[in-house]
Amino acid sequence: MSKSKFTFPVGYHDFHKDQLFNFQLNRWYSFGYARLEDMQEAGQKIENFADWKRELTQLAKKAVSEKRLMNAAFYYRAAEFYTFEQDPDKEPLYDKFSDLFYKVFKDDIGRFKVPYKKTFLPAMEVSPAGGKTKGTIVMFGGFDSYIEEFYSWMGYFADHGYKVVAFEGPGQGAARKKYGLALDYKWEKPTKAVLDYFKLDNVTLLGISMGGWFCFRAAAFEPRIKRVIASGVAFDYMQIPAVPLQWLMKLFLKSEGLMNYLSEMKIRKDPEHTWSIRNAMYITKTKTPMGAMKTFLQLNEKNLHSDLVKQDVLILTGAEDHFIPLKMHDMQVKALVNAKSVTGRIFTEKEQAQNHCQIGNTGLALDVMLKWLAEKS
Repeated sequence: MSKSKFTFPVGYHDFHKDQLFNFQLNRWYSFGYARLEDMQEAGQKIENFADWKRELTQLAKKAVSEKRLMNAAFYYRAAEFYTFEQDPDKEPLYDKFSDLFYKVFKDDIGRFKVPYKKTFLPAMEVSPAGGKTKGTIVMFGGFDSYIEEFYSWMGYFADHGYKVVAFEGPGQGAARKKYGLALDYKWEKPTKAVLDYFKLDNVTLLGISMGGWFCFRAAAFEPRIKRVIASGVAFDYMQIPAVPLQWLMKLFLKSEGLMNYLSEMKIRKDPEHTWSIRNAMYITKTKTPMGAMKTFLQLNEKNLHSDLVKQDVLILTGAEDHFIPLKMHDMQVKALVNAKSVTGRIFTEKEQAQNHCQIGNTGLALDVMLKWLAEKS
């Protein structure tokens, strides 16, 4: 399958009654990697994390047997997503995903290991046919994302004339799994390493989800970045909750022992909490829930340095994002006081793009980015 074969279906579906599972099933479908009937089938059989791992793994095996290797790769990725770090199947599921992915797309992708802090950052490059480019986009996801997840996006931009380089920074994908790099909010450092390695200048930086925060942080300190696109950005993770909860969090932060105790109690009773906390501890390479929380709370207004961002900026936000409240959009727009230009786009339910990172209408979001790039390049 060449990169141009991807289609981005329109519609956010009720695959599962619980948004925890429904959003993820929609994600793989919206990005063009999953069949509708497969996500519908999985959604009907899943009640918990064990069901999730079993059903998505079975779908992957079935896809392999039917030689639908692209589907299989992303079903293994989906299975791995909600598999706990202490589960011995976690890394083998990742390896099956990676092996299948690069088997399917090996002729379309350049793979690289960018030297960084005595180890490496994984990177991918996709170039337009014919070699002539309109410019270069450097992109990454957020939190626990993998660069391979955004291959359909890379293919879309390459089909429209852009060279695209994607990389995993500290805490993400193989940068964490294979090279041991813990999350670090100072994203200008891995970005500099990638720009140096590929000898890039005059680039567009695209950050998705938590990557939206990272891209503004990098743009504040890296003049080779000329345009910034952020999708699903949280301006300040401490300011996501309502103000009374923010004060409560500050109070709890003064009692680290109590917070760790309460978190461990929650973990024993709540599987969803178990997954999110253990995953955060793994990504940050911390040994306690509070250690992980402190790392994530560094992604705040002060450390972002929005006032130093001088580039053209595009911010894409879902009106009903269940991760990031809509108030973050206006806070980020207003903070960019020295940007060359700021374009904000809020997507609605009518557009089927109201969710986090426009899951439900990925094609519309990519089209908005492309048109903006044509104006600003």
